[in-house]
Amino acid sequence: MTQQVLAAKVDRDELREQIQAKYNDVAVEPDKGFHFHTGRPLAAMLGYDEADVDWLPESAVESFAGTGNPFSMGRLAEGEVVLDIGSGAGIDTLLAARQVGSGGRVIAVDMTEAMLEKTRAGAAALGLSNVEARLGYAEELPLESASVDVVISNGVINLCPDKMAVMKEVHRVLKPGGRFQIADILVHKEVPQDAKDDIDLWSG
Repeated sequence: MTQQVLAAKVDRDELREQIQAKYNDVAVEPDKGFHFHTGRPLAAMLGYDEADVDWLPESAVESFAGTGNPFSMGRLAEGEVVLDIGSGAGIDTLLAARQVGSGGRVIAVDMTEAMLEKTRAGAAALGLSNVEARLGYAEELPLESASVDVVISNGVINLCPDKMAVMKEVHRVLKPGGRFQIADILVHKEVPQDAKDDIDLWSG
């Protein structure tokens, strides 16, 4: 017997505003202190290689706020086209760009302009010409259909009330045979609908 899973009844625009404000703070005031881990200590907790983190600009590392490591499922191949959904300050985007090489490309999508600026600055500092940062939402990806080989994401889809919309977009932009390497939060117990519908529980 299957159970229907309903999207949360929260005001999507209000939720986006709250999340944008929170992660704008992570971008511009990384030492402020948040209810979640950030920065270099978090990268170590999540199993990122220390040499990889040392290679990255500190401006990207200090605003890192992921929940896992999408590269734990395998490194990317040279020449691949990669989409990073909710790219944040760009740690995963920049590491992906190095892995795919000059023949590949990485498109970073985030809804927080301050984070995208960090990604662009990080790519420039590392001399990476294969990174493009685009403003957009996981539920409405600013990409053509069947245009990427790999979709990565780190701690972002849990913030989207309509998971099915996100997954449909992932399916749309992936090429046939493409893959999805996601690090995120998974709740093993059913969340009551009233909790899903409480916007303050989404944005922290």
